[in-house]
Amino acid sequence: MISRHPVDVVGGSDELIEQALRAAMDSALSPESPTHLREALEAAVFPGGARMRPKLCLKVFNASGASHPELAARAAAAIELLHCASLVHDDLPCFDNAALRRGKPTVHRLFGEPTAVLAGDALIVTAFKYISRQAARAPELVARMIEVVAEAVGPSHGLIAGQSMEAVTHVPIDRYHHYKTGSLFVAAATCGALTGGADPAPWAKVGELLGHAYQIADDIADTVGRAEVLGKLRAVDTQLDRPNIVRSQGLDSAAAKFYAYLEQISDTIPASPHKGSFVDWLNQALCKGVAGPGKAGLIQQAALECVQP
Repeated sequence: MISRHPVDVVGGSDELIEQALRAAMDSALSPESPTHLREALEAAVFPGGARMRPKLCLKVFNASGASHPELAARAAAAIELLHCASLVHDDLPCFDNAALRRGKPTVHRLFGEPTAVLAGDALIVTAFKYISRQAARAPELVARMIEVVAEAVGPSHGLIAGQSMEAVTHVPIDRYHHYKTGSLFVAAATCGALTGGADPAPWAKVGELLGHAYQIADDIADTVGRAEVLGKLRAVDTQLDRPNIVRSQGLDSAAAKFYAYLEQISDTIPASPHKGSFVDWLNQALCKGVAGPGKAGLIQQAALECVQP
């Protein structure tokens, strides 16, 4: 059961996110669910990666007033489920044909392609179901959140639109980054603000900038990272001729843009009593990391490796 007390801005979000994800999965599955599908869903969601999107949602929620903790937790879990669904589908043979994800065999390698497709579909359905079950308590707010999340994964300028751009050449890199990655960051920040009781517009901008920075770091990692650190194979973008800012603009330019986005984020964060805590978390997540050097450290390592003989 998810706590109805305000989310702990410093120490509680990690545990709460896992609890919310488990509750969402339990609400979708039953003893009658096919065993292989249940196992595929487990593999897709647990154990997870950095959980950046749900953490962003909860951090913004706390910085915005912490008005609706239950809805914030559900939004955070739903957005992470949609992210996990996108990874399952992204790894499929028709897209990246990836063998590894988070250091483990991908879902389609473990359970077969048909089950992986259905597992991704099931996570999408579960995400929206988990938010909608609070509609009776706050109908207008829940309706707005569903609209925000749906837009973030939709075919106009959401995740699906971004995924589709991989099938064409000469893609505008900034638009591709915003669609495929930034859109869910925007949804996370927006839902955090909505459930916190704040104006979502400035926080949506924070999410947009953070999404750009995060995808640039991933492009750099794909180009020069190591599989044992990344938990997946590198150079996939090059092999599949996918949009990648390092390939199109070079490592130095990509790194400079990453740091420029960090500065813009700092300038965009709305003033609040919890702004300092939010900035501390963001610096920890991007520049130090919870299990290594973080995104900025990865970029610094990449630059050093490129100049070493």
